Amino acid sequence: MTQRRMHLVAYLKTGPTANYPGAWRHPESPLDDILQPERYEHLARVLEEARFDGCFFADTFGLSDTYRDGFATHLGRGGQISYLDPLAVLPLMARVTRHLGLGATLSTTLYPAYHLARTLASLDHVSGGRIAWNIVTSATDLEARNYGMDRLPPKELRYDQADEVLEACCALWEGWEPDALLLDKASGRFADPAKVRYAHYEGRYVRTRGPLSIPRSPQGRPGLMQAGSSDRGREFAARWAELVFVNAETAEDAAAYRADLSARMARYGRAPEECAVLPSLAVVIGETEAIAREKAEYLETLSDPELVLAWNSAMIGADLTKAQTEAEAVAAAGNTGIEGSRNRVLQVARQQGISFAEAARKPRGLLVGTAQSVADRMEAWFTAGACDGFILWPTISPRMFEEFGRFVVPELQRRGLFRRDYAGRTLRETLRGG
Repeated sequence: MTQRRMHLVAYLKTGPTANYPGAWRHPESPLDDILQPERYEHLARVLEEARFDGCFFADTFGLSDTYRDGFATHLGRGGQISYLDPLAVLPLMARVTRHLGLGATLSTTLYPAYHLARTLASLDHVSGGRIAWNIVTSATDLEARNYGMDRLPPKELRYDQADEVLEACCALWEGWEPDALLLDKASGRFADPAKVRYAHYEGRYVRTRGPLSIPRSPQGRPGLMQAGSSDRGREFAARWAELVFVNAETAEDAAAYRADLSARMARYGRAPEECAVLPSLAVVIGETEAIAREKAEYLETLSDPELVLAWNSAMIGADLTKAQTEAEAVAAAGNTGIEGSRNRVLQVARQQGISFAEAARKPRGLLVGTAQSVADRMEAWFTAGACDGFILWPTISPRMFEEFGRFVVPELQRRGLFRRDYAGRTLRETLRGG
């Protein structure tokens, strides 16, 4: 029987800050290259050398301005911002790698189905079948306004629309048979039109005729990622996702999510192994436990409390200088915000015995220790069935990924928990091959 192996995916931003506000101030956090291709090419090489399944760029389509009615804190203090469109960066990363999966966050609420299908099929071709789509329905009215709407539709409607967008995209991707391209110079036949068909998709919210002008890509369709935490989001993930990432403060939280998702997947005729559940994780590694703690303590001195609150406000959808309780935050957020972010704050409050307002002011927790103790914690969650691997987000980028690849990955490999080489070329082959 083949041993089950972890999946590892990197959470990235096209900028120096990802989830740990203030880490960009660390002496080993480079800043002069955030707009340069070399930064992203180097990251791709580091992750592939460490045999990561892939990486994806988280994205918000605008500057967060929930906190104190503006973006001054978020921008001025160096919050989590996309300084480049990830779609411009992914082809650069594809050129310097051969196996690493490459993911983009794209919204089913903001983008038409034809545009999504065309863009993702193109990227899957130029990457040799390594593209993933992190599917979001968007969570802020600022994004809606940037794309010509007054506000976001209700969440339930957004997910209903997302289902139709996925159905339409699949119809477009499947419109070309795998052997439709002939490229036969002798006969003068470039393609077989009989093997290309219209989509003729028409739903309640989405309509597209097709066909795509782009041949079927190496994977047929991109790998599908999602982070649904609400009841409707989990239902969407159960139907479509091949990889789900969650915010879980404890193994019990992660295991409960995984069990719930598996039960939902069964109703769609899907087996649990068809979707990997990956909790998010960030690490601080030291040669000894004392060194690791010292590094973490220094990092904590760089954390900006106001920026922590500003970012949690953006994610929850409510100005947390005004909303002090969960109920107030839910009421203020209304139709916006990310339920998974609110749940994470609630988990911290429950675990530490503090109030919602106090938990919202705390930076995200870090796994601190030696390579061995970090691997111990990851192994415990994995072997207990709480997860199928981890999403790693960086404190200091790219240093954290470099250290993780140099120290933790060999330890996981020694224990037989992680691959020593890739099982295939496409992202889907990597996800299925373990």
